[in-house]
Amino acid sequence: MRDHGYKSEGGFGKSVAAMSCPFVREQPIAEGARLIRRVFRIQRILRDRQDPLAQCDSVLIERYRFSCEGIIYLTNLLDPYVKSSTRRSRALTTARTVCIALRFFASGTFLYTVGDAENIGKSAVCRSIRKVYLALKHFLARWSPGFPNVIGTIDCTHIAIKAPQAPMKRILWCVTLCAMSQMWKLNGPDQCMTQEFSGSGLCTLFERGAYDGILLGDRGYACRQYFMTPFPDPNPGPQTRYNAALARTRARTEMTFGQLKGRFQCLKSLRVAPDRACDIIVACAVLHNIATIRKERSPVVEVQPDDDLQPVHLDQPSGRAARDRIVQHNFEYQKKT
Repeated sequence: MRDHGYKSEGGFGKSVAAMSCPFVREQPIAEGARLIRRVFRIQRILRDRQDPLAQCDSVLIERYRFSCEGIIYLTNLLDPYVKSSTRRSRALTTARTVCIALRFFASGTFLYTVGDAENIGKSAVCRSIRKVYLALKHFLARWSPGFPNVIGTIDCTHIAIKAPQAPMKRILWCVTLCAMSQMWKLNGPDQCMTQEFSGSGLCTLFERGAYDGILLGDRGYACRQYFMTPFPDPNPGPQTRYNAALARTRARTEMTFGQLKGRFQCLKSLRVAPDRACDIIVACAVLHNIATIRKERSPVVEVQPDDDLQPVHLDQPSGRAARDRIVQHNFEYQKKT
């Protein structure tokens, strides 16, 4: 077998040793090559993988839907409920636990994908999400619209969920998220909001006169003394102005649903059990209220036209009389310019 000089101290072996290998981590032999490498050396920036706040705000908003200050606020807010009781086995920090849950809420992707992105296992992702959405249930925020003597509006949207174990498979299972007055109300799968409100405790309290104010809804609901709906065929003038004012006020609720689903993509379809789906929806609602109060960047939502709904129940005479009084006192005369 011929010796090609790879092990010799001279000849071809020496010329190979004098060359600088660009893809091998070794110092070049030639002094000129060392000087060139020193001039063009780029300072490496090592990011701490344990610190999710090492990125700029644009990246954080894209991944977690909150800026750095917003994530710090949530971390301080949820720390008493989320903080690990021990640092054993390198337990996750509160900030990272919050960011893991926010990433799931924002993307709605599989737990394995979130774990790969955050460099942790699927079980740790599941525990982090559960910790955060249970903690957020302690912070239900309130809001109120702006219509004459109105204390709230009522509307709903459907969120698809994973079908539970049931004999009927050809059913679209969903959770109905309802904004009623100043609260979030969660109903069972595919229940009609009108039926739910008619049999709810809130309806009973309004019937008894416990609240000094009215609710607003679309034509899918019956007009009651405390529940104002649009005129089905408004006459030009006061009735048309009444319908326009009611639509503007109700638009806040519809835009809230659009922004909520746009900000947290997981609400388009949840692959969890119904009880956990309800908890996740409540958590996203609370996070949306916090983001709105803190003026975080919100997704652009197009206002959809109202559906041409037919009322499920006939309008009550007392409701029509109350609606006529509102029109007479608030929309009968236009302000003179």
